[in-house]
Amino acid sequence: QVQLVESGGGSVQAGGSLRLSCSVSDPTFMKYSMAWFRQVPGNEREGVATIDMEGDLIYADSVAGRFTISKDNAKRSSYLQMNSLKSDDTAMYYCALFRLSNGQAPLVPLAYKYWGQGTQVTVSS
Repeated sequence: QVQLVESGGGSVQAGGSLRLSCSVSDPTFMKYSMAWFRQVPGNEREGVATIDMEGDLIYADSVAGRFTISKDNAKRSSYLQMNSLKSDDTAMYYCALFRLSNGQAPLVPLAYKYWGQGTQVTVSS
């Protein structure tokens, strides 16, 4: 079973930047769609960004223009560069991998099979 490990979270002031990383244990899975989600306690998990098998990118409206998703197959990693951070960006951030053929939209949690344990991002105003 493939494993995902997120890193790079932390505390930052509003307006600052962070870069999250997601390390993938099995390089053969790097060809599949990957995504980043976030969740605040008591709220549903929210899709942030995704990169599909063709390299096409989709962003949630709330982060478009501020966040950038990418991946490096040689490093078996996906990244989420987060700029101009706001207090509303405070959440646990999760990496997801392998989009299922279940008809779910690309930024819906049910669309993905594999998940990491998350990394906390806290933005103070």
